[in-house]
Amino acid sequence: MCKGLSSLPSTCLEKAKGMRVKLSHLADTHPKHRLQDVKTPQDLETLLNNKTALQAFRGFLRSEFSEENLEFWLACEDYRVSPSTLQKTKAASIYSQFINPDAPQEVNLDAETRETLLSTMDSPCANTFDKAQQGIFSLMAKDSFPRFLRSHHCMEAIKAF
Repeated sequence: MCKGLSSLPSTCLEKAKGMRVKLSHLADTHPKHRLQDVKTPQDLETLLNNKTALQAFRGFLRSEFSEENLEFWLACEDYRVSPSTLQKTKAASIYSQFINPDAPQEVNLDAETRETLLSTMDSPCANTFDKAQQGIFSLMAKDSFPRFLRSHHCMEAIKAF
């Protein structure tokens, strides 16, 4: 022990030890210092329901030039909860943006799904895009999401948490 501390009364030394324990406990429990306790999303559905994780995933997909999959999925979610009066307009927009073979953000769908969607564009309903949306969700869950979990985008999101 250093000379300066030995001259302090024992009650002060006990209080200092107690303070050190409390301060170290606070440092251990502060969110920025608990990186090992931060949980990464265990599945894509959890990620899509978390605003911060969703933004990190979007950044990752943008870096891989596959952001259209997420944008399509989000557009379908928005479409599903839209009033029926707006469905035809929104359906046409989704089709031209993501489904049409010349679409600026064309998603990878099989020919049968594309044909089915084309045939329903005259009278779309709330579940018009369900099969296509599920296909893109599966693609992201099996392909993009596992790579995202191993990416620096995911690590940075965890650090920011």
